[in-house]
Amino acid sequence: MANKFYAVRKGKKTGIFSTWDETQKQVAGFSGAEFKSFKTKSEAQSWLEGTVFKNDARKSESSNLMQTVLYTDGGSRNTGNIKGGHVRSEDFAAWAYLLEGHGKKFSESDGEQGATNNRMEIMALIKGLEAIQTHFSEDEPVLVVSDSKYVLDAINQNWLRGWARNAWKKSDGNTVANKELWQKVWKQLQNFKHLEFKWTKGHASNEGNVFVDELLNKTMDQMVDNTKAQSNSEKTRKIDKEIPPAKSNIDKSVNDLSKSFRQMGLFKH
Repeated sequence: MANKFYAVRKGKKTGIFSTWDETQKQVAGFSGAEFKSFKTKSEAQSWLEGTVFKNDARKSESSNLMQTVLYTDGGSRNTGNIKGGHVRSEDFAAWAYLLEGHGKKFSESDGEQGATNNRMEIMALIKGLEAIQTHFSEDEPVLVVSDSKYVLDAINQNWLRGWARNAWKKSDGNTVANKELWQKVWKQLQNFKHLEFKWTKGHASNEGNVFVDELLNKTMDQMVDNTKAQSNSEKTRKIDKEIPPAKSNIDKSVNDLSKSFRQMGLFKH
């Protein structure tokens, strides 16, 4: 028989227990006791801390009940080809989110130069979670849909939790990439009661994902146009500076002619 882990959130003593007998001692006779069994200790810990992270490729029961859905996406247009160092300072990158719930829709996008695709994926999540806090409630169930396995694995595989416990170091001792952004995500997640994270194939049939992809690409298009306009303006200013107005030679010619006339005796002093 598979072992179970029992999480007691409200009881005589809270925590995670490995047997039902231990658990029953903490909840029996306790008014308003909250407890639940889980297959893994990490799932029990997540529930105990008040945030539930789920990821099921199938359409789960909780998904059917969710009214609020957050779509996030990030992208970059890199011009290099060197793995691990392909982003250049002049490359364009952007993020976008779409928040749908209670008959309302909210979306936002922004970009920066020299950022990686992964950085933009995290930024999209951060901004999207902020939008939920602004427009809706942290207590309601929210389905987060993303095509980034980088983001989803960090959350669903509990890498993020491990990084937080290990001073933001990976198992090899190196500092986690995008540390400051992951720290923001970790802090944000503690505010939500129930978040479900689901993967979707990018650039496919998911309308929400297609929307945010198009939105962030429009942002990068605008960044390109603005950069070109700024470049043309700088070139114009440079030309104006390098070609000063031509000086008139009329005064010099008149003086030379007057001197010649005086030498010929035509002008008298």
